[in-house]
Amino acid sequence: MTQPLAIVFYEKLMPGSQLVNRLQDLNYRVQAITDAATLLATTQREMPMLVLADLASKADITRVISDLKADTTTAHIPVIAFADEKATAQLAAAQAAGAALAVSEAGLSTYLPQLLNQALHIE
Repeated sequence: MTQPLAIVFYEKLMPGSQLVNRLQDLNYRVQAITDAATLLATTQREMPMLVLADLASKADITRVISDLKADTTTAHIPVIAFADEKATAQLAAAQAAGAALAVSEAGLSTYLPQLLNQALHIE
């Protein structure tokens, strides 16, 4: 059986590396990206099952999410955006940009399997 590909964007080592490990434990192939400028092109090239994006970035990740959703080749790929639970404005902006789910880091680590199922079911 082929392992589905998940692209994970993060700049902060934690929770990014933990998320990569958890996804691998759930039998996903994972491509980690730490440069926001490459996220759109990598997603277009690799066509993953889903994208997970840390909003705690110097770059405008909500813009990248919007670009992913505007591109006809990647619009169908669910995006799970995550940030610190206090970053409610960032989470709301990510959802408005087209993220299937926008969740706190704590919620992501606690409910990752359920969130993956929900995001994949939404799209």
